[in-house]
Amino acid sequence: MTMPPTAAADRLLNLYPVLSGLPADRLAALTQPQAVIHLPAGSQVFAEHQPCQGFPLLLEGNIKVIKLAASGRELMLYRVSPGGSCIISSSCLLAHTDYNARGIAETPLTLLVLPVGEFSRLLVEQAAFRDFVFHLFTDRIAELMQLVEEVAFARLDQRLAKSLLARNENALNVTHQQLADELGSVREIISRLLKGFAAQGLVALGREQLSIIDRPGLQKIAAV
Repeated sequence: MTMPPTAAADRLLNLYPVLSGLPADRLAALTQPQAVIHLPAGSQVFAEHQPCQGFPLLLEGNIKVIKLAASGRELMLYRVSPGGSCIISSSCLLAHTDYNARGIAETPLTLLVLPVGEFSRLLVEQAAFRDFVFHLFTDRIAELMQLVEEVAFARLDQRLAKSLLARNENALNVTHQQLADELGSVREIISRLLKGFAAQGLVALGREQLSIIDRPGLQKIAAV
């Protein structure tokens, strides 16, 4: 379904108020119907070694950014939600390099892409936008440092418990393979850990789904 220009502009400015300083004609060009992109869940938003075509501004849905190892295993680096954006995209634009990770639509998406020229122009002309981009770097780097620490030092059961709790829902439609990919592990190990959680009464397992039964119990494991 196409989002009307005024609705797209209102949604954009609500999520990205830093763009409120744009002249009306530039905002209208950015939010014209053909500029609004809709992608189904599971779509590839960008791929490794692909040139960056612009700066994504997410209006609806979630993108997961993942790194693929030579072995074929994946590690989720971070998620992008509405009002945020992707530091890999911005770093590629600033350094004029290709993507070095993949972006996958975790849910159906609605987004706009700020063209390369407009991104560069805003960095030069708008101090507020420049601050937004560099604050984004600061926040994401802190997240990535935490990820490195968890991968290097935390037990996998801790990381799995945190991953389940981070979804903020008790009924999760997720496969063991998806959890393994997210945590940079293999399905067999994740399945064994989940069965252990189930035996402790922390979760209930079903086909391609699980239910959190004892959230405080999972929180204790995550905090160990």
